[in-house]
Amino acid sequence: MELNTLTAHTLIELLNKKDISPIDICNSIINKIEKTEKSLNALAHFDKEKACQRCGSLKKGADQGKLWGIPIFIKDNISVKDELTTCSSKILKNFRPPYNATVIEKLVAMDAVLMGKTNMDEFAFGSSTETSCYGPTRNPWDLERIPGGSSGGSAAAVAGDEAIFALGSDTGGSIRQPAGVCGVVGLKPTYGRVSRYGLIAFASSLDQIGPITKDVEDAAILLKVISGHDEMDSTSANISVPDYASGMKRDIKGLKIGIPKEYFIEGMDKEVKDSIKLAIEKLESLGAICEDTSLPHTEYAVSVYYLVATAEASSNLARFDGVQYGLRSENIKSMMDMYKKTRKEGFGDEAKRRIILGTFALSSGYYDAYYLKALKARTLIRRDFDEAFKKFDAIVTPTSPTAAFKIGEKISDPLTMYLSDIFTISANLAGIPGISIPCGFTKNNLPIGLQILGKPFDEETILKVAYNYEQNTEWHKRKPTL
Repeated sequence: MELNTLTAHTLIELLNKKDISPIDICNSIINKIEKTEKSLNALAHFDKEKACQRCGSLKKGADQGKLWGIPIFIKDNISVKDELTTCSSKILKNFRPPYNATVIEKLVAMDAVLMGKTNMDEFAFGSSTETSCYGPTRNPWDLERIPGGSSGGSAAAVAGDEAIFALGSDTGGSIRQPAGVCGVVGLKPTYGRVSRYGLIAFASSLDQIGPITKDVEDAAILLKVISGHDEMDSTSANISVPDYASGMKRDIKGLKIGIPKEYFIEGMDKEVKDSIKLAIEKLESLGAICEDTSLPHTEYAVSVYYLVATAEASSNLARFDGVQYGLRSENIKSMMDMYKKTRKEGFGDEAKRRIILGTFALSSGYYDAYYLKALKARTLIRRDFDEAFKKFDAIVTPTSPTAAFKIGEKISDPLTMYLSDIFTISANLAGIPGISIPCGFTKNNLPIGLQILGKPFDEETILKVAYNYEQNTEWHKRKPTL
């Protein structure tokens, strides 16, 4: 039995029965990493000796945590005390945070084993994990294709069985889109459900940390652990956290699901469209009531997102200048020279592009014309969802308009690349939860993702829809051959 291929909830049962030990799981993962990591490049930082030490230091007893002995990988933009946390960028070379992110504290309290960091697009800027300073991550279903982004390393590690589960961050789809194209489960919680303290910010009004897992039950377990109010995060919501794993196992008979016409657009791959239609039919056969609906301002989502997100990114990235931490350019003549050279050498092309775009949108004379107008349009997008959720319990859409594309295919065309997130962006602008689950494969054996969106702080309903669909299909059981 290869323990690295099992789900977390299965491993928890085996650990409780004393059939296996944490070090058995750890060794299984290490063996897999040693066989496949050179091909995948899913990990940014991994120290197998330290991982084994953490397993060995676990204490078993009556007060052990729910994740006792379960290994987890963390996206490279989530702070872990004294561990390399670089956002896969040269400008944060050798940076080791002096504190843990709140989600890390919660995981440690539940006795999860921190294994290392996963590769990502630099500062989460991308949809393909090609902008990392560590090189591109590859999709385990086809090594010539992208794993999605920016949490592509986390998704590829889980899909390729290098990880049991992992944390990612989602600003415009960066958990759901890679989960969709890698054939795993990815959940973006409601904005404020999970603390952002210790997450190195991309766009502060959009970012959320969430789970990437092998199945829906693992997503529910991990979400329960990392959710909850945090005084260290002023945007954290003081709302009770339900037991997602038990609540999702009820049936979906009579549940009303909306199908927005704006998400079935020209240019969407036919195989994706056909798989989504079959998934909707499956939900109807399980008792859900699926009806067409409209989200009329969806067409503005990409434009709004790339104004709001880049504006916030330009502000958040101003702190990386060579003064306090990370890279500092050599052979400098003055303070201004240091700023210029450090940022020129430290940031990649996509980071520079987004800083320039955001600075322009916030500049004098353009703020009202671009950024302020984008904020107004964002409100209209949120109101579309508010109206839809007066009638529907959940909304179903494709996760991505296409399956995974080839590495290098879109990296030189930023506008085409940005459209990869066209179906996921609106959820971040509205602050609502969303989950992506496998719902089919193309004729080339590439995964297709189904996205389920829910009301604010109603993760329980989207998990219930996802779980019922998953338990009545076989897509989540398929594994790539590496």
